[in-house]
Amino acid sequence: MSNDWPVDPDGEEGSEGMRKFDMRIIADKVDEEEDYPMDVAEFVDEYGDYPIRINHERIVPMREIFDYVDAEEFETMIDMHKAVGAAMRAGDFWQYHPQGADPEKKHA
Repeated sequence: MSNDWPVDPDGEEGSEGMRKFDMRIIADKVDEEEDYPMDVAEFVDEYGDYPIRINHERIVPMREIFDYVDAEEFETMIDMHKAVGAAMRAGDFWQYHPQGADPEKKHA
């Protein structure tokens, strides 16, 4: 694990007191009332180096996940969740896919 993270990914700030992972940590960086519509580039500029724990072995900077996000803006938190979920599947960040890596073509 890198010692260059802006916060300890398993510490109080990085996991918010518990072992929170990927989508939850990203979602906790925004306020549903105040931050939408959200400019994706500004969000990545602010939080891109923030460590996101994918699983018990892997931590990536948030910007690596957002490399797979095509949107320039999110209108709602639901839009963000859908885009980040698709990005995590596209970037093969998740090891387990309940419906297979490509739900339209193959199942787990």
